[in-house]
Amino acid sequence: MTDKTLGLYIHIPFCISKCPYCDFYSGTDDSLMGRYTDALVLHMEDYAGSASSYDVDTVYFGGGTPTSMPVACLLDVTDGIYDNFTLREDTEFTVEANPATVTYQELKKLRRAGVNRLSIGLQSADDGELKALGRVHTFDGFRESYDLARKAGFRNINVDLMYGIPGQTENSLAETLAKVAALDPEHISLYGLRIEDGTPFAKKRDTLDLPGEDAECAMYFSAIDFLAENGWAQYEISNFAKPGKQCLHNLRYWNCEEYIGFGPGAHSYFGGRRFAYRRDTEAYIRNLEYQGSVPDILSEDYALKPSERLGEYVMLRLRLFDGISLSAYRQTFGRDFLAKYGKKLERYLAGGFARAAVDRIALTAKGMYVSNYILSDLLEF
Repeated sequence: MTDKTLGLYIHIPFCISKCPYCDFYSGTDDSLMGRYTDALVLHMEDYAGSASSYDVDTVYFGGGTPTSMPVACLLDVTDGIYDNFTLREDTEFTVEANPATVTYQELKKLRRAGVNRLSIGLQSADDGELKALGRVHTFDGFRESYDLARKAGFRNINVDLMYGIPGQTENSLAETLAKVAALDPEHISLYGLRIEDGTPFAKKRDTLDLPGEDAECAMYFSAIDFLAENGWAQYEISNFAKPGKQCLHNLRYWNCEEYIGFGPGAHSYFGGRRFAYRRDTEAYIRNLEYQGSVPDILSEDYALKPSERLGEYVMLRLRLFDGISLSAYRQTFGRDFLAKYGKKLERYLAGGFARAAVDRIALTAKGMYVSNYILSDLLEF
C-alpha cells in the first residue's frame, strides 16, 4: 500500500433518452457501445504506467447513464480497471443508474464485481414533475429499482433530487423528501435546476412554469431543515449524508486531490496538470483504436500556476460545510488566509453568510445558497 491515492472517473456517454435540461455530454446512439468499451480499456492500459505508484481509493462511473450500457460492457470496463490499477480493499466504487435501466441480475453482477455504491437519479417523487423534466420513469419505477438494489446487496445508495422544477412547489418538494426519507438512503443529493444554454429547456425558457427566486430559496432552506432533522447532514452545497456516508469520490474533487478521467468530456487533475477530452465519442474511439492514446483530442491541458492552485483551493473548499482550515491553508500556500481575504469576509460574517470557528472559516447555509456570488467577489472573477 502506498500513501499516494488516486480517484478514477469513467464517463459513459449514453442515455436511453436525452433530458431537455441536461448539459452533460451524452447521446442515444447505442451502436458505439462495444467499440467504446474497448476504447476505455485501451485508455486505461495507456495510463497504467503513470499511475503505478498510486493506490486507487475511489472509482466513479458517471454519464450519461452508465446502466444504459449492457452489463457485460460495464463488467469489461471494470475488469480493465482491476487489470491496470491497484485498488484498495475499501475502495468506494460508485455507478450512476436511472430507474428502469437495471434488473436484479444486472445489479447482482455489478455488486459481485466490486461496485459498492449506487447513485440513482430520481429527481422528484411527483410523476407530473418528472414528466415536466422529460424523465422516462415514474416514482413507482424508481421505487422498484431501489428495492432491487437493496435486494442485490447495495448498502450505500444515493438518491439524486432536484428543486426549481417546472410546476414544483415547496409542498410538493416536501412530499418528495418525505417519500425518499421513508426509504432511508445513505446519501441524498439536491440540485437546483439550472437552464443551460444550448439545451431544449433554454429554447423555451419563457414558457416554462418555473418557481420564482423566492420560492426556490424557500425550497432550498426547507429541504436543508428537513434533511438535518431526519439524519442527513449537509457536508457540501448540494449533498447530504448519514454519518460516514459522504461521497468520497466527490470529496476528492473538492479537496483538490488527484483523479484521472476516462472518456469524452472527462476531466482530470493529475501530476499538477488539469486536462480534459473533447466531447466527441467517435473521435475518442478512433484515436484509441489507431493510436492507443488520446493526445489529439484534448480540449484543454495546462499546468496550474500557484495563483490558480490557490484560487481553486478557496473555491472548492468553501463549497464544503467544513470550509477552510486556516493552518492547512498556511501550510499549503505559505500565506495567511485572513490577510488576503479577511477584509471582504467581514461583511459576509456580519451578514450571517459565513462563520468563523477556531482555525476555520466556512460558509453558512445562507452563504452556500449564494456561494457563486461570494466566491466571485472573493476571487475577483
